[in-house]
Amino acid sequence: MEENQNKDGQINIELDQDVAEGTYSNLAIINHSMSEFIVDFINIMPGVPKAKVKSRIILTPQHAKRLVQALADNVRKFEQQHGEIKDYEQPPIPMNFGPTGQA
Repeated sequence: MEENQNKDGQINIELDQDVAEGTYSNLAIINHSMSEFIVDFINIMPGVPKAKVKSRIILTPQHAKRLVQALADNVRKFEQQHGEIKDYEQPPIPMNFGPTGQA
């Protein structure tokens, strides 16, 4: 890890063009085990019965907690600048998509 840090302790991060474009998601499903949190980002479209996972991020519990804190801090800063984010009532999303298990 030392080779990725400069004298000031800053990390040198490279962002590839295809990653920089991002992926749109309007649904996240979170699962966890004793050792990891798994966040699946999905783009679900109205009237389309099937949705695909667009990205999966796997985090340690410690990094998941840091992410929650950083996200909460950024939401707070956003709302200070732009006003409260309204949470509109959404119809329930059926959770019966994807493969089903068999015994």
